[in-house]
Amino acid sequence: MAALRAAVLGLLGLGLGCAAAAVPLVIWHGMGDSCCNPQSMGYIKKIVENKIPGIYVLSLKIGSNLIQDMENSFFMNVNDQVREVCSQLAKDPHLQGGYNAMGFSQGGQFLRAVAQRCPSPPMLTLISVGGQHQGVYGFPRCPGESSHICDWIRKTLDLGAYTQAVQEHLVQAEYWHDPLKEEDYRKNSIFLADINQERGINETYKKNLMALKKFVMVKFLNDTMVDPPISEWFGFYKPGQAKETIPLQETSLYTEDRLGLQQMDKAAKLVFLGVEGDHLHFTEEWFDSTLLPFLQ
Repeated sequence: MAALRAAVLGLLGLGLGCAAAAVPLVIWHGMGDSCCNPQSMGYIKKIVENKIPGIYVLSLKIGSNLIQDMENSFFMNVNDQVREVCSQLAKDPHLQGGYNAMGFSQGGQFLRAVAQRCPSPPMLTLISVGGQHQGVYGFPRCPGESSHICDWIRKTLDLGAYTQAVQEHLVQAEYWHDPLKEEDYRKNSIFLADINQERGINETYKKNLMALKKFVMVKFLNDTMVDPPISEWFGFYKPGQAKETIPLQETSLYTEDRLGLQQMDKAAKLVFLGVEGDHLHFTEEWFDSTLLPFLQ
């Protein structure tokens, strides 16, 4: 009888030698990029698939084509984007047992919103590569061929980042965090102030984020695009001025534990990684040795 039981278990794939299937990966690109650019997200997807045989990788596309996907990274309300992504994930049969997520630049904070708002299917590990979790206060430069758009964005943000029309139609305004106008930010930011619990505590957001096994944050140590760069580690400017920065652990978000980050930190769920280079500049060797282990 014992021998028969062992044989049946083996046939069912439950024997000791059975290898576990790779956890699926969802990636979200940054500003001015698209899901399938062969030099960015397409390249990352290929690396992961080559290094982790059999893995399912979904590179998120917001819109019906690559042009729409790129344009939406500038002009589509972030809350609508997150809602669209949550719908995509819920319908994807490959993800129902859980998935890891990797967001690049603004895709980092957008995927965190997915973790907080949409716990099914469950996100297991979140890797934020240069994500601006406390927002930005400055727009030094833009990627590639999008510089003319960025010139317009700078002027728009200067004129009124917290007006309703700008908030609803300009992605970068939705994570614009002016330390000199904290009250305006808390009151009028339709995305970042919400997911960072600036207007009150949504216990569901806190519970869902704390369900992550790991929250990995990558900061680029020579970043000239994100202002301030410490936002990539959830730090920001000291309140009321725009010169001195403080780490996450000294922010009220952490000391009041509005998102559960203090508890996650104490449980060793938060990982802070630094990499030499400008924004999103890293080598394949660094990616393989540093980030891939979190996916395996």
